[in-house]
Amino acid sequence: MLYRITDGSLAIGCENLLEHFDFEIKGRERIAITGPNGSGKTTFLRLIAGELSLERDDHRQGEGIYLARNVTIGMLRQQAFADTSHTIQEEMMELCPSRDTWDRERFEFEQEYDRIFTGFGFAKEDKEKLLSDFSGGEQTKIAMVRLLLEKPDILLLDEPTNHLDETGRALVSRYLAKKSGFLLVSHDRAFLDGCVDHILSIGRSSIEVQRGNFSSWYENKQRQDAFELAQNAQLKKEIGRLKQAARQSRAWADKVENTKIGPHSAKVTGEADAMGGRAYIGEQSRRMQQRRKNLERRQNAAIEEKSALLKNIEQAAPLKLHQLPYHTNRLALLRNVSVCYGDVPVCSGVTFSVEQGDRIALRGANGTGKTSLLRLLCGENIPHTGTVECGSRLQISHVQQDPSGLRGDLSAYAAQHGLDESLFKAILRKLDFARVQFEKDMADFSAGQKKKVLLARSLCEPSHLLVWDEPINYVDVLSRIQLEELLLEFQPTIVFVEHDRVFCDRVATKAVTH
Repeated sequence: MLYRITDGSLAIGCENLLEHFDFEIKGRERIAITGPNGSGKTTFLRLIAGELSLERDDHRQGEGIYLARNVTIGMLRQQAFADTSHTIQEEMMELCPSRDTWDRERFEFEQEYDRIFTGFGFAKEDKEKLLSDFSGGEQTKIAMVRLLLEKPDILLLDEPTNHLDETGRALVSRYLAKKSGFLLVSHDRAFLDGCVDHILSIGRSSIEVQRGNFSSWYENKQRQDAFELAQNAQLKKEIGRLKQAARQSRAWADKVENTKIGPHSAKVTGEADAMGGRAYIGEQSRRMQQRRKNLERRQNAAIEEKSALLKNIEQAAPLKLHQLPYHTNRLALLRNVSVCYGDVPVCSGVTFSVEQGDRIALRGANGTGKTSLLRLLCGENIPHTGTVECGSRLQISHVQQDPSGLRGDLSAYAAQHGLDESLFKAILRKLDFARVQFEKDMADFSAGQKKKVLLARSLCEPSHLLVWDEPINYVDVLSRIQLEELLLEFQPTIVFVEHDRVFCDRVATKAVTH
């Protein structure tokens, strides 16, 4: 046993994320953590890394965490490097056990360094380049190299696939498939299927660990959800029947109560007889009221019992999209477009057209100018050669790659962008935002929640063309599936960049590779 949590509760500020849960790492598990954006996946990794403590109360003694002696933990964060102004070699040699001398230990470190570094697709000469010379995806791979050189007993990987192209994701997946003893957060289904053997699912108030990859977990989840939905439907019918019976009992008893005095029969001639008739009716009414109360208690108890059996099943509500029609079939054309940054070409000779109903995936390795092509489509002034033609009065809704700059209030954000606030927040609710999130500053949102804000804005904006740059980066798996279903049902015209292979295969009608 390397690590264990016993009866743990986890909170951030005043918000409880998890209560009274148990968890353990024996040492060889390859665990993927999944759950809605904002459910505490990164927080859970930080807890294991020792950066946070469990919430404890008077009834539980001790910190509730066991870590085996001499066990080391290493963590890959969403932001790979805080400082990118130095070379890869300088970064890696900080780990060298004897960096100022030449001995066997250093020789073995250098050999391992070269093996891992080139295994991740880099050339040896790349070592002398600055970290800032590399794309976000490449920096993630460099950070992975550094973490593996540290050789921790437990690896914690927070969204290692972010910004990685398909080749990079496949490479990292194959590498991790040979490792053991790690926990990772990723929303890429193909990646998870390739390298994990357990799924840890974080729900609203609990965690569940299941053996298998993502596909087997999701299949089981669908079956369980279908079973519980059927059970809920049956329980709701029974509760409705009991409530109807209770209403009928009350109505019957009230009717009898109203005749308690009753009309005097013509046969009741004396005052004594009249009084006896009223006493008889009163006694009958009392008994009926008692029977009604007893029956109502039993019915209420049954309703309460069956209501407690109802499951709160987390299901994504379907999204809607109504794109504006355009007056011609062709919306845009790029002909022989090349983009350079300084003397460095990032793409050259790119040609494709955008027709109504096209769902075009721009594919290519990191650093090949995909984002630049999207920005050209949106009318940005980027130095280029070739021709970019967009239709007159073409309205484009753009989702940029990086959501980190979002700040402030959601209502103010909606007003700033001319959005229907009610519609905007309704879409966010369907994307699994709790109402309490509407009162928070967007700066405090998770990266996935910020990306959902950009997506919700785009879905609110009247447009002829969607231009989305890595729209599901940071977004949880179930919301990815939800967005896939949206694009397949409403079939908007869209040009997008995305490295999630499953998403691209399901959504794209065309692929432009360069």
